[in-house]
Amino acid sequence: MIQQIERLARRVWMLLGRGRITAPANDAGPVQIVQVQLGANETRDHLRRAADYGFTSHPPVGTDAIVLFPMGDRNNGVVVATNHQGSRMKGLAPGEVAIFDNRGQSVFLTAAGIVINGAGLPLTINNTPTVTVNASASVKLNTPELDVSGLIKAGGDIIDNAGSNAHSMAQMRAIYNGHNHAVTGVQGGGATVTTQQPNQQE
Repeated sequence: MIQQIERLARRVWMLLGRGRITAPANDAGPVQIVQVQLGANETRDHLRRAADYGFTSHPPVGTDAIVLFPMGDRNNGVVVATNHQGSRMKGLAPGEVAIFDNRGQSVFLTAAGIVINGAGLPLTINNTPTVTVNASASVKLNTPELDVSGLIKAGGDIIDNAGSNAHSMAQMRAIYNGHNHAVTGVQGGGATVTTQQPNQQE
């Protein structure tokens, strides 16, 4: 009886383990496989790592790992949680959420709005026929250059040099279409003259 109790106690003791990931994961199959060092004399290889549906990651070497061993079988472990101390975002307010990596990239759902940090790396949107932004006030692009490979359409007026230009492009087109020139030195016959600048400058 005592032996059975001791055996049960050992199984309970062996149900959970805490350690560090010690090698890059095998991310090629349907389930990610990792190696975890649980103690000075215990390293477990070929551990399956369970992740929530819709979320995946490749934890770097040195990441903390919590391992569950069903029935206390140390040869049949599953990594159920990970934490990389060096890159974990800190100081989140209650209710805030973030997706991040060890390069500094993040998507941060703050209490004041969503903030995307590219960490100096490109941001690319692929394989979509349309991108729609429904903004109630404005869309602002702080960039020295906007490069568009195709047609630009605008449902309203366009103003360039918005800080100093008093007219939209439609207004400037109306001025152009109705402008005239002063002509001096008119001569008869086949002579030609060059006109002055338009009377309407803008």
